[in-house]
Amino acid sequence: MNKNRFLLFVVVPVAMVLFIAFGGWVVMQLWNWLLPTLFGWPQVTFWQALGILALSRILFGGFGLHNSGRYSMRRRLAGRKEHMAPEEQERLKQGIDPSTSESSAK
Repeated sequence: MNKNRFLLFVVVPVAMVLFIAFGGWVVMQLWNWLLPTLFGWPQVTFWQALGILALSRILFGGFGLHNSGRYSMRRRLAGRKEHMAPEEQERLKQGIDPSTSESSAK
């Protein structure tokens, strides 16, 4: 039990800080290597690189929540498919709305 607490309260936070610091260092190195040469943009500091990393995560990566539209839509469809008859599942695969019957389509 003490080993698990040590991992949880000491090793995990230290690992997270090191991971974030490494990510900031990588962004800083790549920015300072490419962008001043290619576009004439100024070099950035480590803290600016962390800000760029955080901003890009917010704009393009979200916060690690898997409730994006595509994921939740797949999950809802999978839940609906479980309650469908095999014929309805086959019609769904073919792109036909399973809620409409053949008699109403005629």
